[in-house]
Amino acid sequence: MIAHLLCILSYNFNTFVILNVYSKLTMFCTTNSLPMDLLLKQGNLKQEVESFCYQIVSESNDQKVGVLQSEDEQLQPSVSKKSESELSRVKFISNSNKIAFNKKPKRRKYDESYLSFGFTYFGNRDAPHAQCVLCKKILSNSSLAPSKLRRHLETKHAAYKDKDISFFKQHLDSPENNKPPAPKIVNTDNESATEASYNVSYHIALSGEAHTIGELLIKPCAKDVVMRMFDEQYSKKIDAVQLSNSTVARRIKDLAADIEEELVCRLKICDGFSLQLDESADVSGLAVLLVFVRYRFNKSIEEDLLLCESLQSNATGEEIFNCINSFMQKHEIEWEKCVDVCSDASRAMDGKIAEAVTLIKYVAPESTSSHCLLYRHALAVKIMPTSLKNVLDQAVQIINYIKARPHQSRLLKILCEEMGAQHTALLLNTEVRWLSRGKVLVRLFELRRELLVFMDSAFRLSDCLTNSSWLLRLAYLADIFTKLNEVNLSMQGKNVTIFTVFDKLSSLLRKLEFWASSVEEENFDCFPTLSDFLTEINSTVDKDICSAIVQHLRGLRSTLLKYFPVTNDNNAWVRNPFTVTVKPASLIARDYESLIDLTSDSQVKQNFSELSLNDFWSSLIQEYPSIARRAVHVLLPFATMHLCETGFSYYAATKTKYRKRLDAAPHMRIRLSNITPNIKRICDKKTQKHCSH
Repeated sequence: MIAHLLCILSYNFNTFVILNVYSKLTMFCTTNSLPMDLLLKQGNLKQEVESFCYQIVSESNDQKVGVLQSEDEQLQPSVSKKSESELSRVKFISNSNKIAFNKKPKRRKYDESYLSFGFTYFGNRDAPHAQCVLCKKILSNSSLAPSKLRRHLETKHAAYKDKDISFFKQHLDSPENNKPPAPKIVNTDNESATEASYNVSYHIALSGEAHTIGELLIKPCAKDVVMRMFDEQYSKKIDAVQLSNSTVARRIKDLAADIEEELVCRLKICDGFSLQLDESADVSGLAVLLVFVRYRFNKSIEEDLLLCESLQSNATGEEIFNCINSFMQKHEIEWEKCVDVCSDASRAMDGKIAEAVTLIKYVAPESTSSHCLLYRHALAVKIMPTSLKNVLDQAVQIINYIKARPHQSRLLKILCEEMGAQHTALLLNTEVRWLSRGKVLVRLFELRRELLVFMDSAFRLSDCLTNSSWLLRLAYLADIFTKLNEVNLSMQGKNVTIFTVFDKLSSLLRKLEFWASSVEEENFDCFPTLSDFLTEINSTVDKDICSAIVQHLRGLRSTLLKYFPVTNDNNAWVRNPFTVTVKPASLIARDYESLIDLTSDSQVKQNFSELSLNDFWSSLIQEYPSIARRAVHVLLPFATMHLCETGFSYYAATKTKYRKRLDAAPHMRIRLSNITPNIKRICDKKTQKHCSH
């Protein structure tokens, strides 16, 4: 015990005091014939030991003596006020058999004259820190000395060392200095590091980048930013965020699982949903199935990815159905809620998708099926007269003659730059991407002069660029396919209903009839490329070309009517309930009465003009449940396969040839869903939060 006491004294007193205490304390213990531990435990002897230690330290020349204190009691020695103010406090912790002498730290006070050195105070007035009014740097309390403050001013701000105190006072009172200081201390415990790791992993999944980008790029960049904006000590705390390859993969799976859990909960409480499905092969040869779902949630109709699954064996219709059915049974989602299935397979087709749709309709008897309207539109516009079809084929051959030879493409680029052309390259035509046809023909027509100079006379189609009849047909094809592409693009996007698509098609049918009648009158203003070319060459269109154009326009109209037959629309009241004056055949008396009440409400009428059709009917579920649910049931079916098409594009961009072994399903769940994962909830489920290692 005595040795332990001397060890503590060595941190607070010099050698002379230690030897003095040791000799006298040993003599005291020997006189009383008791060990030191027992002396401290006995109350009558304890006070004598405490007084003796206090007397020894008080008599030393060092003037460092303490008051004996314990956790149970505090004994104040009878000393004068003057001696007590001059001595440091000594704390004895008796319960743990430890004696600790703590010197009371010296606290400097802030003086108003320190502003002449450019310093104000920060924090508590009793123990303030020094803060420079120029660079906002905060120094410790020990720096509140004129010499240290002057040294900072002369070394860091030498240009202001001769400034008067009024300058620093004016700088201190400026609006920028009156703003509250930005928080400089960041919470860097394991819980915050784990939450930050989930946030970064979520953004990595949204961008479709490799998992290694977190540790190779994001973390070094974050450290550099924090180091430059704050301090190096804070940048080191970024290392606690876990962003390794395997960690990011686990985080993405957790995020996808949370989104899936939220989606399943929504589908269980919704009134109905519709499906959209398609299958394709990825870069590794696996058959990938994408299934999207549309449902009502919180006064709106939502669209989310239901399933992204790789078919390991045969990609048959039965296998596709079993994959979807197992997901439904696993999460206890009722098939009876399915109202429609949209696919790229028509009712007359026999194939794996069509077979899967048939099996879905078997387990969901109330469900209907629909063929993607974009596919129907693409099939309808392929039919054209022979003369125009030959021009289209020859245009594709000219493009392929150059695009298939990289050397030719480079030479054409140089020529276009020298001639000051608007473009420097042709576009490649593909049958899969039918929207490219209009852009390809427009680009070819705009570079006709450059191609005429570039083309070799030995090429058999080089004479086409000098044939005005051929160029007139090319100009018409460029115009008509551009217009058809605009209609096709207007039918794409999210929350597109069957009413939106048929409105666009109805407009196109009327335009086709108008264009045909205008061409018959030799008025080509509706085709700007053809009209400008006629003005350029100062010529007219031959009757053969006019008849071919009219034949194409009228044939296109009849083909569209074949693919999109006009039927009696019993659901017109959903499109605009305020125009209904007679009870629709699809409504019962009770629903029609509810529709009358709805259309008589002025507030509802105002909401109809402000909200979209989906949001309008979804917002009326509480007030008019019967008629609103029937309207939502009509709006639920998908009109196009746009979500599956864009989904496969994202899938191909995520799972590249450099990442063939990647399980892209969690990435697709995050990237193609409108649900934001609850990262706080995911972190709370974890019993342990580990920092990076």
